[in-house]
Amino acid sequence: MSRCLAERSIDHVLLERGEIAHSWRTERWDSLRLLTPNWQSRLPGFRYDGDDPDGYRTLPEAIDFLGNYARAISAPVRTHTTVTSVRADDAGYLVRTDRGEWRCRTVVLASGACNIARLPDFAARVPPSVAMLTAQSYRNPGQVADGGVMVVGASSSGTQIAQELQRSGRQVTLSVGEHIRAPRVYRGKDLEWWMDAAGVLDERYDEVDDIRRARRVPSLQLAGTPDRTTLDLNALLDRGVRLVGRLAGITEDGKAQFAGSLRNMCALSDLKMARLLDLIDEWARDNGLDATVGPPDRPPPTRVEDNPSLGLDLASG
Repeated sequence: MSRCLAERSIDHVLLERGEIAHSWRTERWDSLRLLTPNWQSRLPGFRYDGDDPDGYRTLPEAIDFLGNYARAISAPVRTHTTVTSVRADDAGYLVRTDRGEWRCRTVVLASGACNIARLPDFAARVPPSVAMLTAQSYRNPGQVADGGVMVVGASSSGTQIAQELQRSGRQVTLSVGEHIRAPRVYRGKDLEWWMDAAGVLDERYDEVDDIRRARRVPSLQLAGTPDRTTLDLNALLDRGVRLVGRLAGITEDGKAQFAGSLRNMCALSDLKMARLLDLIDEWARDNGLDATVGPPDRPPPTRVEDNPSLGLDLASG
């Protein structure tokens, strides 16, 4: 946005509560890699130019990329400036910060979508003896005591954290709600390549039937690893992670209660994946790619045990 405004000679300022890439510096786990391949790191007039276009940026690399871009375009960033309120008035907007006030005709909200951890009210009933972390405060397995761990949420963050904790020797229970299963590589190409080429990523907000629903859709169940392996629920099961349904509540005595919808959630996720792959297959056929890529393929259905647990005593470890 700053680059585009500068090109049009529009005076502007960027207000940042911390340093450039603050959320990436302070609210991400240590081993995180971007879900998108390096070639998708594209900003106006600035893109990835390294020798690993199909790799996935590490956290330090992502931070450096944003910092380098800010310097390259001489972005007018005011760091360590927290916005406390924005009010409309006859002249435009009055923006109050902890370092003074700004008046402007237009305000662009570029604060991101995941800056505040969303905890249900029943989280207050987690026993005091049980440590509770959000995806923003989790850094590495060293923060977590020995014993069992429950991870809530099976989208990209939840599955990656569950895998890391399981590999560290913890016994992990993954509470699975709505999610979208996706293969990392399909027909020999990264799924993001297919989605980019087929125009899936070009859909505008005003082309969506239900924008409220679209804004609640979870991220694809992807992970950016050097070996480009698929990280889905079947892969976690193979590593010993136990699957349970969506966390529905916690009793007064600290017992987690899970919905009995695990099988339905997994079947729905498999269906959404199949629809996406069908769309990709159709696009490949219509554009003459069938002879140059691998054959169509479908991963096996997500495995669900006959009687998943409906409860867990959190204090028991």
